[in-house]
Amino acid sequence: MSERVTMPALGESVTEGTVTRWLKSVGDSVEVDEPLLEVSTDKVDTEIPSPVAGTLTKILAEEDETVEVGADLAIIGDPSEADGGDEGGDGAESDDSGGDTEEKKDESGAQRESEETAEETPATPSAESDEPEKADTSQDSGEAPKASSGGSGGGGEKVTMPALGESVTEGTVTQWLKAEGDEVELDEPLLEVSTDKVDTEIPSPVAGTLTKILVQEDETVEVGADLAIIGGDGGDDSGAAEQDSADEEPEPEPEPEEKPTDTSEKDAPEEKPEKAEKPEKADSPTEAKASSGGSGDEQVAEETSAPAKGASDDAESPAKAEETDASAYVTPLVRKLAADNDVDLNTLKGTGVGGRIRKQDVLDAARAAKEAAEKEKEAPAPAESTPAPQSAPSGSAAPSTVPQPSDKRGTSQKMSRLRKIIAQRMVESLQTSAQLTAVVEVDMSRVAALRARAKADFEKREGVKLSYLPFIALATVETLKAFPVLNSSVEGEEIVFHGAEHLGIAVDTERGLLVPVVRDAGDLNIAGIARKVADLAERTRTNKVTPDELGGGTFTITNIGSNGSLLDTPIINQPQVGILGTGAIVKRPVVVQDEYGNDSIAIRHMQYLVLTYDHRAVDGADAGRFLSTLKKRLEEGAFEV
Repeated sequence: MSERVTMPALGESVTEGTVTRWLKSVGDSVEVDEPLLEVSTDKVDTEIPSPVAGTLTKILAEEDETVEVGADLAIIGDPSEADGGDEGGDGAESDDSGGDTEEKKDESGAQRESEETAEETPATPSAESDEPEKADTSQDSGEAPKASSGGSGGGGEKVTMPALGESVTEGTVTQWLKAEGDEVELDEPLLEVSTDKVDTEIPSPVAGTLTKILVQEDETVEVGADLAIIGGDGGDDSGAAEQDSADEEPEPEPEPEEKPTDTSEKDAPEEKPEKAEKPEKADSPTEAKASSGGSGDEQVAEETSAPAKGASDDAESPAKAEETDASAYVTPLVRKLAADNDVDLNTLKGTGVGGRIRKQDVLDAARAAKEAAEKEKEAPAPAESTPAPQSAPSGSAAPSTVPQPSDKRGTSQKMSRLRKIIAQRMVESLQTSAQLTAVVEVDMSRVAALRARAKADFEKREGVKLSYLPFIALATVETLKAFPVLNSSVEGEEIVFHGAEHLGIAVDTERGLLVPVVRDAGDLNIAGIARKVADLAERTRTNKVTPDELGGGTFTITNIGSNGSLLDTPIINQPQVGILGTGAIVKRPVVVQDEYGNDSIAIRHMQYLVLTYDHRAVDGADAGRFLSTLKKRLEEGAFEV
């Protein structure tokens, strides 16, 4: 019995998704929950697992095809059902093989011409001897993308700006990961683009040479616009170019060692400068390419050097290429997760199909690194006891707190799309509402003592760390219930008092400031708020938060003390009428009064709470009463953890 795989719902406002890569082919066996394909939406790249075990009998949605939620993607059934499809596939393969025969004939003719040219110019044995090997390798590989790109009449394969969401109409090229003349593999990241809400990488649709870049960095183009050309003139015709250059330069026989230099300069003037120095070595193009490119080009050089290493390497190349193709491709989601957790993907051994690195592999590596770091912290005494005598010299010690100068000094850069949106909304907020700021100082000593006693058991029980934010968030939503004017919004000539407290939490990310929302925060306790905040913050930093979770807030908290700031004047997130800033908690001597009215000086944990409010809806007296009530609630320190 067949089972249909459908496009799942990946968010409340997400209505469609794009198939980015099939991890299985028709006829392959799949297990329950084994990753079947990868899909991309406005905000998330994810894998779709197989709902049943069986054989993939039919693929209904091809790669780069966008389908609606609930649409059929594939059919999984018994192996017998896949036989018919396989027979049809064999027929298609036979047709392709006929086309391949024609191509091989053309290539063999070109090879004979190349051999005749080599006989006419015997002074260049090493450069010309590589050509038959390259032709043989291209015949053996039989890659469909290269064949299609080379057969496009010299025009190559165009890379276009994909649709990155239903409402996204344009994107900005932020960085090219490849330069003109570089070799690219199928699905290898080619460039990075940015839209209003997502930064993502665009993979190469075919394998070949990047012959032309049509859109430069920081340029904004519409969806569907051409970005680059792969293959065509200067790409797949490199063999003909080498033949022409060899025909044009038979004269300088007294200096035969310099002729490969001239040939390589005509093929790739910037990529292979070392060919002139080492023309006798068959693998010199690889060395030259590795030296001229950066660390990012070395991997490409290693992959493209295999065809020029002789017949013994050609015999091993299919197995190596299969393993490399499966393990080298990493989804943008996995790559982003690895960067956020400081995990080197080159050190991981993937557990996915064919050795592909999956999200769980990165999470396991990050967890192992964290556990190793904690073990090092637990027993530092023996290591710290020995260098103590070395720290005795005092006067000549160099300062250790001098910040390092940034390489951005004296430069300028264009704003990212997200930076532009943040700037626009902040200016609009100040132009929309009359914003004032009120400040109170809160003694957080009782909360600090409660947190110190409970944080270890809390982390074991709940799986997240206990910070000060859940205490402040719970006290805030309780106070908002008593002062609903701070949990309202202005709509025309009306003030709308919301019936629930949807608490926005400002999160600092590499892309900029984002505000995910804890919905119905008034119904949660400290543990519930802590779990929700930790989950939202993590997914926001790893670009996995959904669009629905970034809107709909009724009041916002921003932790201005996360980097040591005591005070700030936060700007209201429209259409809200209030935002609370929490300063750094510091120990400070303050005057305290006992139950008998006696004053004394004590060391206390003090914090500033800053409230920016919209004077159109909130008076200063209302803001003062709100802050005073919040202050008393926190200083009492009566919380259930």
